[in-house]
Amino acid sequence: MTCSHTPLCPSAHASDREAAHCTAWYPEQGWALLCNGLLCFEDTGALLPDGGIVPPHRPVGQHAAASA
Repeated sequence: MTCSHTPLCPSAHASDREAAHCTAWYPEQGWALLCNGLLCFEDTGALLPDGGIVPPHRPVGQHAAASA
């Protein structure tokens, strides 16, 4: 996929990949497609355009960290 935004959105492999513009959003299904080809899921995981996987990366809350 090619981004036409100015400035260009980060690539799907960049560390700030989730900053790209949303091109399709389906909250009832729990996913969104970004202009860099990244398919983001509501659990914070993602699917890269090449089929690679970004595991969920939810922040650990203070309560969860204290009980660990």
